[in-house]
Amino acid sequence: MHSPSGWKLGAIAGAGALAALAAYDTLQKRHSVLRNYPVVGHLRYGLERLRPELQQYFIERDWDGKPFDRATRDIIYERAKGVHGEKAYGTELDVYEVGHEFLVHSTVPQSPPENPPRVTVGGPDCSQPYSMSLLNVSAMSFGALSANAIRALNKGAAMGGFAHDTGEGGISPYHREHGGDLVWEIGTGYFGTRTKDGHFDPDQFAEKSRDDQIKTVSLKLSQGAKPGIGGVLPAAKVTQEIAETRGVPAGEKCVSPPGHSVFSTPTELIEFIAQMRNLSGGKPAGFKLCVSSRVEVLSMVKAMLEVGTAPDFIIVDGSEGGTGAAPLEYEDHVGMPLTDGLMLVHNALVGAGLRDRVRVAASGKVAAGNDIVKRLIQGADYTNAARPMMMATGCIQSQRCHLDTCPVGVATQDPRRAHALDVGDKSQRVYRYQKATVDEAVRMMSSMGAERPEDLTPDQLRLVISPGETVSYGDHYDWLKSGELLDQPPANWEKDWTLASADSFAPPRITTRGDTR
Repeated sequence: MHSPSGWKLGAIAGAGALAALAAYDTLQKRHSVLRNYPVVGHLRYGLERLRPELQQYFIERDWDGKPFDRATRDIIYERAKGVHGEKAYGTELDVYEVGHEFLVHSTVPQSPPENPPRVTVGGPDCSQPYSMSLLNVSAMSFGALSANAIRALNKGAAMGGFAHDTGEGGISPYHREHGGDLVWEIGTGYFGTRTKDGHFDPDQFAEKSRDDQIKTVSLKLSQGAKPGIGGVLPAAKVTQEIAETRGVPAGEKCVSPPGHSVFSTPTELIEFIAQMRNLSGGKPAGFKLCVSSRVEVLSMVKAMLEVGTAPDFIIVDGSEGGTGAAPLEYEDHVGMPLTDGLMLVHNALVGAGLRDRVRVAASGKVAAGNDIVKRLIQGADYTNAARPMMMATGCIQSQRCHLDTCPVGVATQDPRRAHALDVGDKSQRVYRYQKATVDEAVRMMSSMGAERPEDLTPDQLRLVISPGETVSYGDHYDWLKSGELLDQPPANWEKDWTLASADSFAPPRITTRGDTR
């Protein structure tokens, strides 16, 4: 017999090495890409090591699209991995770019507190207030995310003592496994608490909301990425498991209407929030919205004054907020950006003398410690994050969420793809990311001379309005005084305050022809 030639031996050795590498990639738990794409997945990590030029061209264009810039993405991934975020040779930002914001530090900084501050959510009508972290998991539903992604997020929340919003898709068994604190969100489809014809079922809601794991209950009015429209889950994706979680028939198209059937006026909205609080046994109840207009917000405020109660919290979702699938026209052109919406809600509550009763949360591209501090200055009490939490579980922003082909098992219902996401490893990453980000926010506040979030002022956030010219938020924007709308509305608020009504969301319209309708 002839002995194998050298090239054949090399080929055999190479094939064996590739087989061994494929086996290792499949069994390791740190990298979901490698578990789903053994061997070839190394190409991505190879490109990452060739930064910045090749990574920016290949990875950011082909994998990441537009959502987060490279620096922000690196902060999220490094914190999730437990890597320190220091960087040599300074910033790559253009600090003179119009629109750039920066925080004002103090010459006499404070030492950070041993434990990060928390926020008590629950007004005078709430009998079970909840201590909220400065950063929590924003609304993402089971169905949009895989079972393993939900498990990882909730286990991370349980480890870190922060809240996990269920999203409007209902409370799945995977939200329950690790016992993390839940914010139960109810959307227009009333999933998990609906009658057969799709209306709100108070008996189901009372039974489920009184569970100890559920800490607050939230009514979703609108979502930042697609305000004013509902969602559709195709029949093929409505598995038996999702059907049971949502309370809908399996194998049938699942539709979320654009609007609610439980209210049609601001007064009815506030009364329904009070009903949710009562049904839940006195837990904090509130609502989430992408702000539409000042008149609508003021109409809600007037309803609070007339009804005599208020939501325990309002979550402001910015139009820059993300989702797995939304029409591009809506993502780019509908809804108010978070900065404007957040300050509008804050000032409306202050002007009506209600701010001390209502906590305000900010949701929309909150990713790093500076984002938390900026939102606190702009009027928030705490923040929620969605995409960064997904990235902590392994999301690489491939933007395949709506196609059910997520390469890392985060946004898919494909069992094979979802298996790549190791819950033990990714829950640790969620925990580390949240803790490091909150710690950095607290350290930044201390550098600004603030011991608590309440010590921050609008003058400590500055905006570049032209090269070499900056202005503080305290000077650039209006800040109402407590009760000012009730006493004497400022001239630039008076018209909207007059138009606002607790009986209707829609003020009289002035058409292009000049007639009032």
